[in-house]
Amino acid sequence: MEPAIITGLGTAIITPFHPDESVDHASLKKLVEAQIAGGVDFLVACGSTGEASTLTEDETDAVIATVIEAATGRIPVVAGCTHNSTREAVARAQRIAKIKGLSGILTANPYYNKPTQQGQYLHFKAIADAVAPLPVLLYNIPGRTAANLLPETVVRLAELPNVIGIKESSGNLAQIGELLAIKPASFAVFSGDDYLALPIVAGGGVGLISVASNVAPKEVKAVVTAALSGNREAASEAASKVHALNTVLFAEPNPAPTKALLAAMKIAAGDTLRLPMLPVGDKTRESLHKIATELHLL
Repeated sequence: MEPAIITGLGTAIITPFHPDESVDHASLKKLVEAQIAGGVDFLVACGSTGEASTLTEDETDAVIATVIEAATGRIPVVAGCTHNSTREAVARAQRIAKIKGLSGILTANPYYNKPTQQGQYLHFKAIADAVAPLPVLLYNIPGRTAANLLPETVVRLAELPNVIGIKESSGNLAQIGELLAIKPASFAVFSGDDYLALPIVAGGGVGLISVASNVAPKEVKAVVTAALSGNREAASEAASKVHALNTVLFAEPNPAPTKALLAAMKIAAGDTLRLPMLPVGDKTRESLHKIATELHLL
């Protein structure tokens, strides 16, 4: 079987919980349907937005399996798999890779340890080798991990046959621009930040892995489609429509605002999070309602 094509708009989907903090698989299936109806190109389950760090191994497997089952092969599903211990990350990646229907894994910098570039290279290589030929997307998010994956290290990793791309969430446009200039032509660079989708795609990126598309898939897809087509005017207009939404979705730590809005939209049954994450405050909730009303999301 040929690997799935992973490009365009991907949604880093939330993991809905019941009030008792058990996984709400019914809401998760409903969210997947809303995403596909909204035109997203692929889904990322159990990433940062999916509160992966609070899920047990069994819960992680079950969430990924539910997303794959709900997607029914209509779009690719990528699973988050990150750990600061390389040995543990490899074991988890090998376990997840066995889930039938999975299109790839997304793995972030090893957090807390603050490894060197060579340490990161060997960490990611071990994971990629362990799951080959399953496609691997790197995930550079130094704001959460305290480790930054530099362009020259990414290019070395791109030589591995199943390392197909990166979700770049460093927020450093100069660094991302350097990567876009020196990367292999076939290596995919995704914006990991909604607000940087336009400059990254304009520089040669292939799309966006989005938080905002959880609640506004059609609107965010319009941004990505226009950007990829090179229609700057349409892309700018589409981006301006979701600018305020992007701002309020990060008024409090992700994914609390997104969960609150999905609950208000009746896509998720509630906005429960697991500690140390907390539901949004009244001020953010009011801002979310205002923006959602303006965008006709409610």
